[in-house]
Amino acid sequence: MAYPQCLIDALAQYGVKPTGNVQWDQGVLQLIKQRKKEEANAFLTVAPVITQAEKEIKKTSLMKPDLTNPAIFSAHMELLKYVANEIVLKPQRRKFEIDDDNRNVIIFLLYYFNECHLAETVFPGRGYKLHKHILLQGAVGTGKTMLMQIFSEYLKRTKNPRFFYNVSVTQMVNYYSIHNNIDRFLYNEKESKGFQGNPVSLCLNDIGVDNRPFYGVDTLTIVNDFLHARNEIWTRTSEFDGQFAHLTTNLTNEQLAMKFQQKDEYGRIVDRFKTYNVIPMIGQSRR
Repeated sequence: MAYPQCLIDALAQYGVKPTGNVQWDQGVLQLIKQRKKEEANAFLTVAPVITQAEKEIKKTSLMKPDLTNPAIFSAHMELLKYVANEIVLKPQRRKFEIDDDNRNVIIFLLYYFNECHLAETVFPGRGYKLHKHILLQGAVGTGKTMLMQIFSEYLKRTKNPRFFYNVSVTQMVNYYSIHNNIDRFLYNEKESKGFQGNPVSLCLNDIGVDNRPFYGVDTLTIVNDFLHARNEIWTRTSEFDGQFAHLTTNLTNEQLAMKFQQKDEYGRIVDRFKTYNVIPMIGQSRR
């Protein structure tokens, strides 16, 4: 939307330069007209900050591919297929199959990871949102982990800020058995500066399946701690810049609730699954 010339002219009458933020400048103009010069001056002292913020928002927006453009969407879909066939699945001598069972999920994820608002229209009525994590849910072999591996490689090659690492529950538990903590999967404080922490976005695959004890601590307890901490990281966006913790599972909603209520009698973990876009993966095994 173009900045209104009438607002520029009105501010000029009082010797004020516009910041570029229409709502902000309208507020300044109103204060000046009301002769509240002291308050207006307070607005003007922070105008450079507003101007810089507007520039950063615009720059970030321009860096994102516009997937509302069908040609750009098609190009990214072709790149995704190339990554799937030539990088992720080639060692297995498999081909990436897009069919009625997974097509809309793939389209949703392509929009979602590129922060395109069309993601929220792919599955009408489900309430999926761009700001939520992803939870792929379905039977063994339906392609949940494979799909997240493909998107991880695609995001890395497009230098997308929503890039994430793929890890398994087994990897996290093994790390715990060696280090007696899972900090690398949470705040990553060893890589931090001061007390800031340096968490990264990741996808934890196959939650809720394994429950082997390691030195008196079972897998479910470790995953429970992971989910609590990652929820805190996700909500503290100003500090950690909105890092995500996606999940895959073979369990249904009811099975997840039963599983995690064993370790959380207040139901906090189950309630925090509301911060996920829970996406069913259907069909037969693709293995």
